Amino acid sequence: MAWQMWFAFFGAAWVISLSPGAGAIASMSTGLSHGLRRGYWNILGLQIGLLLQVVIVAAGVGALLASSALAFTVIKWFGVAYLVYLGIRQWRAAPTEVSAETDSRRHSAAALVARGFLVNASNPKAVVFMLAVLPQFLDPTAPLVPQYAIIAATMIVVDVMVMTGYTGLAARVLRMMRSPKQQRVTGRVFSGLFFTAAAFLSLVHRGATA
Repeated sequence: MAWQMWFAFFGAAWVISLSPGAGAIASMSTGLSHGLRRGYWNILGLQIGLLLQVVIVAAGVGALLASSALAFTVIKWFGVAYLVYLGIRQWRAAPTEVSAETDSRRHSAAALVARGFLVNASNPKAVVFMLAVLPQFLDPTAPLVPQYAIIAATMIVVDVMVMTGYTGLAARVLRMMRSPKQQRVTGRVFSGLFFTAAAFLSLVHRGATA
């Protein structure tokens, strides 16, 4: 991959990661509930899901997903159901005592990784979007595997930085919250964001790439 092409993709990766979506909502929600340090487990899960999406596109399965109404629909509605589930959990979350050392143990590290993974892996829109966008940054005359490896590494590094920012911002809010009322209001705001993300995902059609 030529340097000029990589720089163009590097800029595109920032735009993609900064765009509000389920991953950003999950990162802020985790930062709010668990703080930045434990929020990295969620970020790790998001990156595993992101890597899976790139592998799917690179392997050509993305084209099958884009052309198969059944496969797209099944994955889409699984994603919708999972986002609704996260919204319900966020709505029902009980207020906790907040201190400078708040480090909630309500979710294990493995559960946070699985949560992040499922948020990204259950989004067929992202696969179809990548299928439409990534080929524009590939040189078809050069080996494709190294190019996809560079693309995956770039996307993951950028996304880790962006999701760390989202998680850290929410963790700062956590330190400012003291009353149960404040925690309930904030939790229900994020619950509403999960429901909104689920609603948007439910409206995505197979031909939509954005």
